[in-house]
Amino acid sequence: MSTPEVLTETSTPPETDTALAAALATLPPVGGSECLPALVDALKAGRMVPYLGPDLLPDDTDGVPRTPEALALALNARAAVSARIRGNLWATAQSIESRRHRKTLTGLMTEIFRKPVVPTPLQRALAALPLPMVVDTWYDGAMRRAFVESGRADWGEIQGVTRAHATGDIWWRAYDAQGREVAPETAVDWTTILYKPHGSVVPAENFLVSDSDYVEVLTEIDIQTPIPVPVQERRVGRAFLFVGTRFHDQTLRIFARQIAKRSGDGHVALVDPAVLTRNEARFLAAAGVAPIAAGPADLAAALG
Repeated sequence: MSTPEVLTETSTPPETDTALAAALATLPPVGGSECLPALVDALKAGRMVPYLGPDLLPDDTDGVPRTPEALALALNARAAVSARIRGNLWATAQSIESRRHRKTLTGLMTEIFRKPVVPTPLQRALAALPLPMVVDTWYDGAMRRAFVESGRADWGEIQGVTRAHATGDIWWRAYDAQGREVAPETAVDWTTILYKPHGSVVPAENFLVSDSDYVEVLTEIDIQTPIPVPVQERRVGRAFLFVGTRFHDQTLRIFARQIAKRSGDGHVALVDPAVLTRNEARFLAAAGVAPIAAGPADLAAALG
């Protein structure tokens, strides 16, 4: 697999970038906070699946990175890599894995995400709802902590796992509300599935992060082999609500496209259209995702 792209923004103002303007013009009509009550109704009715990214986390996360680029720099600070790939998470992780072994990479990721992140108001609000599924694409444990603190016992977690040094045909692992590993088929009995496609620091330090991790996954993802069967079943007929997510990176776009494959219509992204990159605008348009000019705090307030 080629190194995933990291889009380099130009200094050209968006309003003068004709290619970006053309991409934005193909998006569905942009809505605002007036759309939030309808989103809340869809969430509460189980017709919409939250798809969360690290941008929903607060700025004061005690050093826990909130972007792939920031995580790449955090890894580089602990194990220096070539300046050519500095800032590219997947290539940085691959360099560390190749030079210093997979255990070193896992240890560094665990060190970076060891400090627990306090759940946001939105994460707490979502954890209180009997949603069929929540997709969380970052490596922290805040969403799991929100579920634990909710007092619910009718949920569990499925995480993508690396196939580095794997001896079997393993693509994911399942954990119950107490963090114990369970058989994947147990998930059919959970009211809510927390799906972490890239893994998480808790409860078992699973991380998909290096180029070699994604070579394995992206080779099979088009035929859906790495997507857990319970996730495939629960997305049918439902729309996705993207919150705190950015799609300026090819790998992130591929995962979003494949996780949402064969789902329902009416996808929505809470995002400021003015900050979208050209690739993001094209991705949202191609995927039929309507941008809503609102943020995670607005949705949390609407959920009450």
